[in-house]
Amino acid sequence: MPSLSPPPVRSCLQITFSLSYHSYKCGRVHQRPADDQGQGRAALLYKQMKTAQKTLSLLLLLMLIGTGLKAQLDPLTAQYFGNQYLINPAFAGYTSGFKINAAYRKLWNNVPGAPLTQSVTADYGFNKVGIGLNVYNEKAGLQRQTRVVGSYAYHLPLNQDGQHLHFGVSVGFLNQRLESSDINGDPSDPLIGLYNSRKTYLDGDFGMAFTSPHLNVQASLPNLKSLFKKEEIKLADVSTFYTAASYKIDFDGTADATQLEPKVAFRGVKGYDNILDAGAQLAFASRQVLMMAMYHSTKNATFGLGLDYRKKFLIYGYYTTQTAQLGDYTNGSFELNLRFGF
Repeated sequence: MPSLSPPPVRSCLQITFSLSYHSYKCGRVHQRPADDQGQGRAALLYKQMKTAQKTLSLLLLLMLIGTGLKAQLDPLTAQYFGNQYLINPAFAGYTSGFKINAAYRKLWNNVPGAPLTQSVTADYGFNKVGIGLNVYNEKAGLQRQTRVVGSYAYHLPLNQDGQHLHFGVSVGFLNQRLESSDINGDPSDPLIGLYNSRKTYLDGDFGMAFTSPHLNVQASLPNLKSLFKKEEIKLADVSTFYTAASYKIDFDGTADATQLEPKVAFRGVKGYDNILDAGAQLAFASRQVLMMAMYHSTKNATFGLGLDYRKKFLIYGYYTTQTAQLGDYTNGSFELNLRFGF
């Protein structure tokens, strides 16, 4: 049996350009000015074909937008252990002092237009208050998405045993557009301009958490815009909720003891079944060497190895295997997370 390979990827602009060209030729063929009645029929036919061509162009553009964003069911891995502020504003300023985190991920290295994600967060904790800035940029095919939010968190101590309640909110903006310079076709297509002329939206997140020296339970509602605002163009792959629980196990009871932290997370993604994540992080060598593994219900897994030098500098690398549906065609994703503490 011959092996099956995925069909070649063509952008909707390539298809639209072809439709426009052939519609024009077809319209010219039927414009036979033998008499006024014939010219009227030809003009009507040409108008109908132009309307059909515009309708097809719009449908193809919507297909491009909908499928381009389905590329990333997996969030940045750093949100599980390395930088929980990525997914929950309640962790802005969770520890005292100033921290900067940067993350970079590239998926599907052998596929043109593969998704690329970049993130930078900065947060500062003082007294019972935390403030932060979360900048997120994503590229997937022709789609570009930029999100910038500022965060405020309040960390309420419950007792002298290190138990706290955390509340956080983020407010900022979200911009989505198509990159016309990457179009293989007519970049002046009015549909591209129509999509890119959409307004920049107000967006935000809300989160809360309970923490103790060992237990961590949290929940957040990211992308509040998608929860409260209806859009004519509905995009998939938007995170709708996130919950997680973890417990730290110290092996000998000392401050620098080897520590294991099992974690279970449950999250929602618009347009898909809810996703369950389960795994653990192991910290040893005075908790400066980190190893993690996590299985996702999308039938793929993530593995990570990192170095946390004296809680001042963190470098963490991750590899996520591809989901079962795409495993035969593409590689997984690589992610790098850096953190500087002051």
